[in-house]
Amino acid sequence: MNSHKVLDAKGLACPMPIVKTKKAMNDLESGQVLEIHATDKGAKNDLAAWAKSGGHELMRHEEDAGILKFWIKKA
Repeated sequence: MNSHKVLDAKGLACPMPIVKTKKAMNDLESGQVLEIHATDKGAKNDLAAWAKSGGHELMRHEEDAGILKFWIKKA
């Protein structure tokens, strides 16, 4: 899946993946996609809830060798 920016949030504990995601989203235009890589298991629920509350679209998420990957389209 294509993304406009990749955020490396691996090794960060809650709430830092959300804080960094919010900051990275500010740099994107509406409709662009942010790809996030995280290792905090709580990020799965946190990022889904954060995207929904902000009107963004969690397009896809997957886990690969302990790394959670998310693709969020900016509203």
